[in-house]
Parts: sequence; structure tokens; C-alpha cells
Amino acid sequence: MPPSTIGGINLLPEAEKRAIYSRYIPVSLLEKYNIPPLTSASGYNLLQFRFATNSTDVEMRLFHKIDFPDPILYAHLTDTLNGQIHVLLYILNDPDSPRFDVDKMPNGSPTKFGTLQRNVTAEQKALEAGLAPGQVRRGLRLLGQAIEAFEEFITALGHEMYFVEPLYYHNAVIFERYGFTYQIGKRLMDSIHAGFQPGGDLHGHLDGSTPFRMPDAANGIRKRSWAIHDGILEEPFTNVTMYKRVGKSAGINTTPNCTW
Repeated sequence: MPPSTIGGINLLPEAEKRAIYSRYIPVSLLEKYNIPPLTSASGYNLLQFRFATNSTDVEMRLFHKIDFPDPILYAHLTDTLNGQIHVLLYILNDPDSPRFDVDKMPNGSPTKFGTLQRNVTAEQKALEAGLAPGQVRRGLRLLGQAIEAFEEFITALGHEMYFVEPLYYHNAVIFERYGFTYQIGKRLMDSIHAGFQPGGDLHGHLDGSTPFRMPDAANGIRKRSWAIHDGILEEPFTNVTMYKRVGKSAGINTTPNCTW
């Protein structure tokens, strides 16, 4: 039987690990950037992994050019305690869009996407350019195709469901729209939506005191996320875990009548 966990895949020879993990790359992404076969000499170095033999997680970076600073796809997966697949981070970058250094300080030290420290100047420029928290570039708008490819990968491993960890508020809302529901965090999401309504505890803090707390953030998911990233909750956006059953949509919506 083929392995069903990240830890099991990581015990395989490198060529087999690469072949299995490459299955969750959307074909449309490879076609869009004319990426050569990833097992060929010209394609091998475009797909980079960190998958230690005895570890239960894997990081994957897919580049469209070997000397480009950012991958077009970054994914970090791990096993849950009961052997399910858990997506810790999944990023699709448009390499043709401007870059905003929200991931590093002017001196080059990492921000961990603004969770460790913040490059506020870069964040303000990203906000003005229409990006959401954590984005260094515009996204590729291929998440639907990416989820389809990932669910084929999950099914091949023998699973019927998988988990994700939304790093920001807007990530959770996007996952809702693609059929995910909550293992932990729905009560928080509902309370945030209520808080942004007129008279709510968050609405009053949209006072323009920073560029991330403008009044128009009340009804916009992206700008709400920036306000939350700016500390409007007075605590980090954490302890939210979501899951999806393969091929099914949960129909959850914690942001009724709210635009992007």
C-alpha cells in the first residue's frame, strides 16, 4: 500500500517523494508559465523541497524561473496527530506583479509575514495596491484549480478530508467560500462580524488612527483583515482551524452582506 501520511511519504527515496508531492501542483499553473517536466533536468531545480526523512512535514517551492526571488507556489503541509493532512500555509504568487516587502524589514530581517514584526511602510503600500495582509505579490486567482488538484492528491492518499490553518482573517473567509468549515474558530469569526456592525465593539475603533483602521473597513473583508492585522482585536488572530470534506461544500458564511 502507498503511504497515507506526510511522515510516510518522507520515508521514501527522494525521486518517489518528489513524484508524489508534485501531484498537488495545478496543471494550469505549469501550463501558464510553460514549466518543463519537473522530473527533467531543466525542470528539476524549479521544484524545491524540504522533506527530511524522519519528519512529518514538507515544504515545497515551485519557481517559474530559477533565479526569481519568490516561488509561484509555496506549500507547507504536515500530519495531524491522527494522521490527517494539515495545510499550514499555501501561497500562489503572481510573479509579474509588483513586490511589497511585507515579509522583511528594511534591514532584511524576516517578519514572518507580519506576525513577528511589521514593515508598516511596505504594508501600507500593499494595502493601497489592493493586497491583503501577508501578500508580497498579487495572487494568481487559481485557488479553485489548486483545491481540485489538492483534493485529487488527498484522495490518492486515501483521505476523505483535510485541514487548513488560515493565517489571517481574510484567508478564513476565502476558505469558507471554497467549501471549508470550522473545527475551531467559528465563534470567533461570528463575533468579529458582529463587532464590525454599527455599534459593535470593533466598529468604533475604525477611527482613521492608522491607515489600516479606516471607517470603510467595516464592510470589506480585505480591509477588515488589515484592521485585525493592525491589532484591532487586541489579540492575535489565532486558534482557527478549518477542514473540508473532499468534493463537498459546507456552505458556511460568517460574513453575510460583506464585500471583498
